Amino acid sequence: MVPLDKLYEIVQRFEYLEAQMTAGGGDIAKLGREYAELRPVVAEIRAYRQFLEDIEAAQAMLDDPEMRDLAQDELSQLEARLPELEDKLQLALLPKDAADARPAILEIRPGTGGEEAALFAGDLLRMYQRYAEAKGWAFEIIELSQSEIGGVKEVVARISGDHVFARLKFESGVHRVQRVPETESGGRIHTSAATVAVLPEAADVDIQIDPNDLRIDTMRSSGAGGQHVNTTDSAVRITHEPTGIVVTSSEKSQHRNREIALQVLKTRLFDMERQRAAEERSASRAAQVGSGDRSERIRTYNFPQGRMTDHRINLTLYKLDQVMQGDLDEVIDALTADAQAAMLAEMQ
Repeated sequence: MVPLDKLYEIVQRFEYLEAQMTAGGGDIAKLGREYAELRPVVAEIRAYRQFLEDIEAAQAMLDDPEMRDLAQDELSQLEARLPELEDKLQLALLPKDAADARPAILEIRPGTGGEEAALFAGDLLRMYQRYAEAKGWAFEIIELSQSEIGGVKEVVARISGDHVFARLKFESGVHRVQRVPETESGGRIHTSAATVAVLPEAADVDIQIDPNDLRIDTMRSSGAGGQHVNTTDSAVRITHEPTGIVVTSSEKSQHRNREIALQVLKTRLFDMERQRAAEERSASRAAQVGSGDRSERIRTYNFPQGRMTDHRINLTLYKLDQVMQGDLDEVIDALTADAQAAMLAEMQ
């Protein structure tokens, strides 16, 4: 368990921040962010400390013959609940990912499976749109390229709201589907895949880009698959020459497209920095997303059996229809709990 003097230091810091904000001193915005981060932690600490005081009070009552039986009953109940309180406190004290509260950039591309993979990529897009809608998040498609029969060749979207990245960050990887495609006349089950990448949106302070490193081209978004068919050269393609990253945006306003494309570029560069920093403790983005081959999977959606299996935590849900309608909380909660358990194990 965390030493009590460490808990005391956290509470002292919280009370200092509270006093500073009340007095109006310092950088209020910065103080407010730290205060908000510590508030739920301090609530758990205070609950835990109160619980320990209740145990001490019950133990003291054991010396009173008239109160001994009552005190023993109360002490047994309190001690039975102590592990639960300790677990909650440990979770509250886990290191926070600073990006958890940020908006996210979602990228989906078909992998193995041809047109069926593109159709499945479109299904995943709608699944995340519905999940975002259920959460009250804003879902903005930045770039969408569609196949001839309505599948998705590539989509980039921005999702904003409360703790978007925290909820979606475990979705990165290869998603595999097993079903009879609409294009299959013989009724055979096919296997195909799509890749999903979820990146925390970069803030201006995270990444500074040298304008000399950018090549910016304007073009028309036309032909099959474009999000818009424009009559003016409003679409923007930005190439970051040091890394070779290419970003496009095809909204109707060229000025807006520059803003969007630069934001996505910053986000991808920020993600590269995060992954480089975390290389020793987590897989890189390239390893998460893989090549799109169906063997590199994190999750399987089996339509004939109506099941979804997440292979990282061996979780199988026989509610595929609901999952495809955006009911993702059960699997996301399980992935979050597994990640927290791994972090707790590292702290032991």
